[in-house]
Amino acid sequence: MGETSRALAGKRIVITRSAEESEPLAALLRAYGAVGVILPLIEFGPPKDWAPLDAAIVAVQKYDWIIFTSGQAVRAVMNRARELQLSAGAVTSGSKCAAVGPGTAAAARSEGFRVEYVAETHNGLALAQEMGSRVNGCAVLLPRSDRANPDLPSALKQQGATVSEAVAYRTTRPQDVDEGALTAILSGEADAILFYSPTAVHHFEEIVGRSRFQVLQETMAMTAVGPVTAAALRDTGVQRIQIAADTTNSAVIKALENHFSAGMNPTTAGAKRA
Repeated sequence: MGETSRALAGKRIVITRSAEESEPLAALLRAYGAVGVILPLIEFGPPKDWAPLDAAIVAVQKYDWIIFTSGQAVRAVMNRARELQLSAGAVTSGSKCAAVGPGTAAAARSEGFRVEYVAETHNGLALAQEMGSRVNGCAVLLPRSDRANPDLPSALKQQGATVSEAVAYRTTRPQDVDEGALTAILSGEADAILFYSPTAVHHFEEIVGRSRFQVLQETMAMTAVGPVTAAALRDTGVQRIQIAADTTNSAVIKALENHFSAGMNPTTAGAKRA
């Protein structure tokens, strides 16, 4: 490993994604000599009403595109299809598939979807804008969280698509938070905390309070994965924000490396200061 790689040695990095989603990054951090502290701030649950998703899955062949904005959406759709006793091929073989980023694309491909487009900029609004004429006049299925940003369906409609939204899962705050990990964060034992969604930001604020949240930026690298999450951090009053270039683990690692190798002036390539 090079000079920047050594910048992560011994650093404690808090990952606020679900436990399942956090494991690959935690393993990668270990390879760089860092410690990944998994503190899930979101959990996934079933929709309050299965009917819209069930209807969409059963009639999936009528859609020209299925757009996934998370790996969890892929898993939720396919798990429900299996509960409905539909074959994987019946769900994946007809529509073209678009994904918000490479991680989501990998999840879709693993289930058998034909991924035709992966966003270059990893957020929903950018995905719609990039797809442009590809969705003009097309029927689009958008299965996603109950707390998803409304920008994506609006942007798709502006591109001429007919959009059918279906809640595939609910995003909730865990009832039980790891008190040991939380205590370590509040006592200054963590070096950085990673937020992948505005929901995780909001949940952290609910747990620690806004004033404590703002104080923590003095001792921890508040790192947002994507501009939407960075905006949510700003809304809490956090100003010192590192932004990963995209949602890939390699981009997150690069942002952290650059921050720690540059001290408190992280303005080198691969990470930017908000």
